[in-house]
Amino acid sequence: HTGMYALVSRGMRRIAEGRDPLEGQKHRCGMGNMFDYHSTGYDDLDELQRTPQPLIFIMELFRVEDPSAYKRDTWAMSKEEKLAAVPVLHSEGNRLVLRREFAQAAAKYQEAVICLRNLQAKEKPWEDGWLKLENLVTPLVLNYCQCQLELGEYYEVLEHTTELLQKHNDNAKAYFKRAKAHAAVWNEREAREDFQRVAHLDPSMAAAVKKELKQLGERMRKKHVEDRKRYQGLFQSSQGL
Repeated sequence: HTGMYALVSRGMRRIAEGRDPLEGQKHRCGMGNMFDYHSTGYDDLDELQRTPQPLIFIMELFRVEDPSAYKRDTWAMSKEEKLAAVPVLHSEGNRLVLRREFAQAAAKYQEAVICLRNLQAKEKPWEDGWLKLENLVTPLVLNYCQCQLELGEYYEVLEHTTELLQKHNDNAKAYFKRAKAHAAVWNEREAREDFQRVAHLDPSMAAAVKKELKQLGERMRKKHVEDRKRYQGLFQSSQGL
């Protein structure tokens, strides 16, 4: 039925995006949820709801697997299965980091975070159940950010560390990773501020902070020299016109 297809498709798209297919849903039927929000969240599906039409489905079989070989997707796991999967994914990520396979490791950490976030969505924020899950999320996010630093995805690091620090503004490791990302994209003032916060929050990291600040200063001086030469060249070229 066309009406039901839009709801099924919405769920499948959310799964493909790594989201919970029941995200934001109230405790009643799918059609009732759509009436609450007047939209599926996807323009083409909304249009199909407004102007129903016959649908033809073409199925393609990619492979056949033994039932025992099937790995349940994160969204389909029970609460117990998600909790059991998290330490396994964490360990797999750590092993991949040791092999310097950072993209694959990041994917493992991200999958573990998704498991925990799905469980958190069913808890009341800042109460015991939510906080226990948050304590598991934090090191996974930090590991994910370290992988992204290694991969040169600095803005990804800035986004996730900033989000983490909005909840935990005393996390020295998050400030340290954000500082390194700021330094990599030439945000000198922000990098220095974050490095200073690290030294204040965790004196044991003072030596690492000092080393990073020295490297930052050297990189910025080199950049200023290169910029000055570049501008001088442009000025001389304009005078010759």
